[in-house]
Amino acid sequence: MGAVGGEAYAPRRPGSRHEIRTMTLDRREFLQLSAGGLVAGSMLSHRDARLPERAKYRAIAFDAFPIFDPRPVFALAEALFPGQGAALSNVWRARQFEYQWLRTAGHQYADFLQTTEEALVFAARQVQLELTPDARAQLMHAYMTLNAWPDARPTLSALKAAGFRLAFLSNMTAAMLHAGIANAALDGLFDHVLSTDARKTYKPDPLAYQMAIDAWKLKRDEIVFVSFAGWDASGAKWFGYPTVWVNRLDAPPEELGVAPDLVGRDLSVVARFVGVAG
Repeated sequence: MGAVGGEAYAPRRPGSRHEIRTMTLDRREFLQLSAGGLVAGSMLSHRDARLPERAKYRAIAFDAFPIFDPRPVFALAEALFPGQGAALSNVWRARQFEYQWLRTAGHQYADFLQTTEEALVFAARQVQLELTPDARAQLMHAYMTLNAWPDARPTLSALKAAGFRLAFLSNMTAAMLHAGIANAALDGLFDHVLSTDARKTYKPDPLAYQMAIDAWKLKRDEIVFVSFAGWDASGAKWFGYPTVWVNRLDAPPEELGVAPDLVGRDLSVVARFVGVAG
């Protein structure tokens, strides 16, 4: 996930360009994502186990959510609370990140799962819903059963085949990341599964982004960072990473004084950025 970007889920005016998308893929989105997967799949025939010595980029660090699809979590909220799931989810997502950042600033660290559950309890109280123990358990368990976006495996396989080193660099716990890898059959694609929990902090703390440099022993400008949220793209640029924003939910850009190097709707934008083509 990184993480599900709070800005991607902020309430929008109905019918506006940034209106929140439904939790299930419509036909147009499915065809777009499938096309991205087909392009990435065609890359697999261009296998090169090693990058050229003069390659500009050597490794790619991913937030969790360009790869794992979080929408089923919030579709479940609607199923459990018909007509009120969107309101619950909007408060939940926003408070989830607020709690993580507040705890980091206040030196009161708690991991992604704990802060997510605390935010859920608050959100239910805020929108005046009765959160039963069973509903609470179901919603939290949904984070352990995430699957991948349709284009994830073919694109990751193409990047791996081209010689790039791949890693997660996420605020999610290691257990959550490994569960997602197993659910999505992504075993063997990642050199490292880096959770900021190991540093007891959250992105955009520079200590969090530093983890990829420490793991690979590479220069900062040799590692591409791939974000799901606009704030994470800004944080990675502040840190100095070449940054690609996979803006799957068509969120507006952040006003934080920096911009990602490239923006796209799916993982094919990452392949283009590093020069992997069909």
